[in-house]
Amino acid sequence: MTTINDQGICYHDIMWRITNACNKMDGAYYFCGKKLGIKENTLTIIYALEDGQPHSQKQISEEWLIPKTTINTTVKEMMQEGLITFLPGGKEKAIMLTEQGRQYVRSVLRDINRAEQQALARTLQRYPAEFVDAFEFLSNALCEELAHTVLQQPAE
Repeated sequence: MTTINDQGICYHDIMWRITNACNKMDGAYYFCGKKLGIKENTLTIIYALEDGQPHSQKQISEEWLIPKTTINTTVKEMMQEGLITFLPGGKEKAIMLTEQGRQYVRSVLRDINRAEQQALARTLQRYPAEFVDAFEFLSNALCEELAHTVLQQPAE
């Protein structure tokens, strides 16, 4: 179904372009991980923990949309490699990078972060930084709309 508003904007075409752009970015990270010999989910957990703050597996699962069982398996592998550790206390055990993990993350993400910075700098030369706010707004609005429509329908 193609809907065009009174300003002549075709919603379907815009959503297709946005979805395609997101898929291209996801694919770029996937291929970077593959080239670096890192599993996709490990790369995602590295990103989640890169901020240096403790995170629960549940939090990572919900924020990064990875099943809890997958997070648990990847966390176990990363613990065996000495990259992360559990922090004591709390119902939801928090995990953090170890010193070895922080060094690993710096080395793995160095080129990726540099490429991100260069791509963002190029983008900000052309578009205002508010595009990020607009994209986050769209993401949240889409999740809300889908939750109220498609996700409330009984499964077929």
